Amino acid sequence: MNRRVAAERAGRRAEAVAVWLLRLKGYAILARRFRTPVGELNIVARRAGTLAFVEVKQRARREAALAALTARQRWRLRRAALAFQAAHPSAAGLHQRFDLVLVIPWRRVIHIIDAWRP
Repeated sequence: MNRRVAAERAGRRAEAVAVWLLRLKGYAILARRFRTPVGELNIVARRAGTLAFVEVKQRARREAALAALTARQRWRLRRAALAFQAAHPSAAGLHQRFDLVLVIPWRRVIHIIDAWRP
């Protein structure tokens, strides 16, 4: 198995863990891997009046996972979030934020609420 396939599988597993965590916290999962021409949203979740665009990062260390979210990627995620809002007008009235879920092997999964603002 080549590295790209292995990374894809690891990413899918990390997203599944993140979905599990979010559901336990009371979020409804509205979309997974929402693809647009400008980027992809890993998870779109809703709890009460909040719509969370969740980016999932899996790395060997917490610092590496945090560093993996670059300014360019945040810009692309913002554009993908705008595309999601355009495709789902019912979400327009909800408070929106960007969350980050860090999946580090053999550690507790970390959910950073409102990780950044565009």
